[in-house]
Amino acid sequence: MKLASLNHGRDGQLVVVSRDLTQAVHAHDIAPTLQFALDNWEQVEGDLQHLYRNLNDGTAHDIFPFNPKLCTSPLPRAYQWADGSAYVNHVELVRKARGAEMPESFWTDPLVYQGMSDAFLTPTQDIAIADENWGIDFEAEIAIVTNDVDMGIRTEEVHGHIKLLMLVNDVSLRNLIPAELAKGFGFFQSKPASAFSPVAVTPDELGGNWHDYKVHHRLTVHHNDVLFGQPHAGTDMTFNFAELVQHIAKSRPLSAGTIIGSGTVSNRDRSSGSCCLAERRMLEIIDNGVAETPFMRFGDTVRIEMFDDNGQSIFGAIEQKVARYEHRYHDEDLNHHRPS
Repeated sequence: MKLASLNHGRDGQLVVVSRDLTQAVHAHDIAPTLQFALDNWEQVEGDLQHLYRNLNDGTAHDIFPFNPKLCTSPLPRAYQWADGSAYVNHVELVRKARGAEMPESFWTDPLVYQGMSDAFLTPTQDIAIADENWGIDFEAEIAIVTNDVDMGIRTEEVHGHIKLLMLVNDVSLRNLIPAELAKGFGFFQSKPASAFSPVAVTPDELGGNWHDYKVHHRLTVHHNDVLFGQPHAGTDMTFNFAELVQHIAKSRPLSAGTIIGSGTVSNRDRSSGSCCLAERRMLEIIDNGVAETPFMRFGDTVRIEMFDDNGQSIFGAIEQKVARYEHRYHDEDLNHHRPS
């Protein structure tokens, strides 16, 4: 089935979306929010599936047109957002461009950081950044959403814990990253709010294109309305989602609604293009000694989408524009907070 959250309060209002993404129906009689559904999945899944079938065959009540612009991210906020780097080719290119050796452990032990999850951007919300010089970049990824996961879970036990799949734009501020990593304490200021696709889908929606805990479709990225990349998400994924779950749950349980990202989708085949500006810049450095592609500027746009074998959008599109962040304080606010 396909689920979305309309913009309503902090946690949205759950709706079921038709397979072709044209229609929707409210699910508040079953689950008011997606987090409620995930917390009570065994009790509500059957009713949501029944509503989904009725929506697709036209027998559901109060069907209305689905408009992604009225949606938040499926989980407007989450208890946990952990992003991996499962496509090690991407990491290898970045290190090669700066002449750094690739530790062997990178091929056996996933990289993961814990990102901002108290408020995500909507799928069509501007990426508001205060300074263009921070190196604004998009990162097109895939994410899973889990139910409760026990600490120490093994990969063979992960089946059934992956409840939903989404797309991600993991916004990165590349020029802030080096100084942060040099402190030895990881990302923080360099990783602002991410955005997710308007629709989350259960793995069975992908049919045979979901196997080996990987999504076997191409991820399509447009930058300023020009095709930027179409790498295949099932190719060159060093760590599948079961391995990412096992790694993240090594020393902690995961609560229902935990989101786990794949990291930037990346193929060794350069003809597939890239899913972030940084990777293209690294390739330019490797080939020509200098990066020629600029990072995003105010007014730049990015579109991230995945299509099935019939050309139908699966998750809907993430469509965002970079905008200058304007501080909310006015002079009277400053005077109010200024010590007397």
